[in-house]
Amino acid sequence: MPGIDECLLEVMRLPGARGAAVVDWTSGLALGTIGDSPNGDHEATAAETAEVARMAAEQPAFTLSPYADGRTDGSARDGLPVEDVIITTHTGYHVIRFVETVFDSSVFLHLWLDRTDGNLALARIRLGELAERLVLA
Repeated sequence: MPGIDECLLEVMRLPGARGAAVVDWTSGLALGTIGDSPNGDHEATAAETAEVARMAAEQPAFTLSPYADGRTDGSARDGLPVEDVIITTHTGYHVIRFVETVFDSSVFLHLWLDRTDGNLALARIRLGELAERLVLA
């Protein structure tokens, strides 16, 4: 099970990875960063992406309906209602992947991916795998 530093090193092995961070979306603080930052300041980027993550995670419009995943008994799914958020720009992708933990987690992985060299589908899969294995200590 990788910690924050090992997780970020793995993220940067993705084709087209420009930079990455583990961020607490409640405080907007980066718990770890690697590579470049879109605006040259990892802390500012962490705060800005935390606003987006907070907005997505707290909006009732994004909460799963109990019937959205084929359930017919009205039972709701466990965990966060949003898995990830993808923002597309002219030159890249920003992928925000929420990390579920046994405690009330407010942490996400943020990947800045080059649009030309990156593979968005692969990045989503790998971030999901890393988010499941990430150990926060």
